[in-house]
Amino acid sequence: MSYVTNSAAGERRKGGKRERLGAAAARVFHEQGVEKTTIADIAHAADVPVGNVYYYFKTKDQLVRAAIGAHDQTLNSMIAELEQLPAPQDRLKALIGGWVDERETAARFGCPSGTLATELDKRADGLDRELAGVMRQLVDWVETQFAAMGRADAEELAVALIAAYQGISLLTNTFRDPELMVTEGERLARWIDSLAS
Repeated sequence: MSYVTNSAAGERRKGGKRERLGAAAARVFHEQGVEKTTIADIAHAADVPVGNVYYYFKTKDQLVRAAIGAHDQTLNSMIAELEQLPAPQDRLKALIGGWVDERETAARFGCPSGTLATELDKRADGLDRELAGVMRQLVDWVETQFAAMGRADAEELAVALIAAYQGISLLTNTFRDPELMVTEGERLARWIDSLAS
């Protein structure tokens, strides 16, 4: 789900303050982690005065929820773009291509959703389940693509594809080696082609 990261300039131009703060929270939490991030960091990234943040969000947890909403919105936009492609095989390979395009970000910070999920899992406030719902949407969409390819094992294949991405994101980040993502992306594209044959 690497499409979640937005440039700071893009965040400043798009949407109202609430949306900018949610998008900025998603980006800053990805880069710094939830615990290390301050509300001032998010305000600065969104180009919003710190005092204005409290008008929209009273707590950092509300900003975490907004960041999850930004992940959801980005995922839905990405899926809408992918749906424009003619065949499920093309859509899956474009998804993989998007991941590969974000390899430099993955090398520095890991997967935006995966790293947030790992961090939220250590808390007992239910926010991890909200993010799991967003990630479930991606797994379900991938499963739909495999099913459209005529695969009876679509659910297993969807989990395998997302697991491969999460695994290579972790390794790319651990070794700070973006080329790992390129190699795995090529392998996954060949795998998709072999399943369509």
